[in-house]
Amino acid sequence: MTRAKGHFEIRDEKRQRVKALVLTGYGLNCDYETDYSLKLAGAESCRIHINEFMENQKPGSKKLLKDYHILIIGGGFSWADDHGAGVIMASKLKRHLGEQIEKFISDGKLILGICNGFQALVNLGLLPGFENNYKERRVALTYNDSGNFIDTWVTLKINQASPSVFTKGELKMELPVRHGEGKFYASDEDIDLLFKNNQVVLQYAGRDGREVNDIWPLNPNGSLKNIAGICDPTGRIFGLMPHPEAFNHYTNHPDWTRKKEALIREGKSSASVDGDGIRIFRNAVKYIADRL
Repeated sequence: MTRAKGHFEIRDEKRQRVKALVLTGYGLNCDYETDYSLKLAGAESCRIHINEFMENQKPGSKKLLKDYHILIIGGGFSWADDHGAGVIMASKLKRHLGEQIEKFISDGKLILGICNGFQALVNLGLLPGFENNYKERRVALTYNDSGNFIDTWVTLKINQASPSVFTKGELKMELPVRHGEGKFYASDEDIDLLFKNNQVVLQYAGRDGREVNDIWPLNPNGSLKNIAGICDPTGRIFGLMPHPEAFNHYTNHPDWTRKKEALIREGKSSASVDGDGIRIFRNAVKYIADRL
């Protein structure tokens, strides 16, 4: 017996699992960590090569986009960032999956773009999605002000007023960044609109969680207004330059031994072995699970 609730179907005889899809292939190189993080968060996750997946989007295929609840486009250098970071991947997704992605969004499902995935979402026009227009490119992620690839850890201030379902209840977190084209850029008008709509989810910050006023290296790439991640107006599409999947365990952090020793000296122990990034995936899985 089944009954409908919102956009999802509930099976009385057995609760449906949250299903996540992680795209791989042609330079995307964070798929294993992303898949692992989703599984830690409680999702039924799988990795599929982008070409294989696009070829399967036909009647009778076993793996269709509509069969998943969360779509993740992860980090890496898809197609070697030829023609610009995420440009070719965005073109392929638009041509082969454009209508299905629109349906995926209208069905109330989630899309997460991490680093190269964020660049692809921006090129597709899925972000910022002003007034639910998911076809117009309004912002850009361009070369770091330093002119160099950067690999470091950053502290992020989280906007609690944001509609993002991925960051509910979070104040700040630490995550690594590793990119050459991570500078967030947009017109003054569109930046103002992002802040007015609370679509700015993450900003680079100091260790105390306060804004850094574009100070390098706390703002590692020169992003305008320290913007590190944005969402669409619904909060169900989220893109960020830092890598949550790369902080899936507390030992991923470069200071983990120092932090562990400090807790021991205070007579305390860590309450969780999770890294900060897992909280983003747990929020996503919980959001879907509560609606299944």
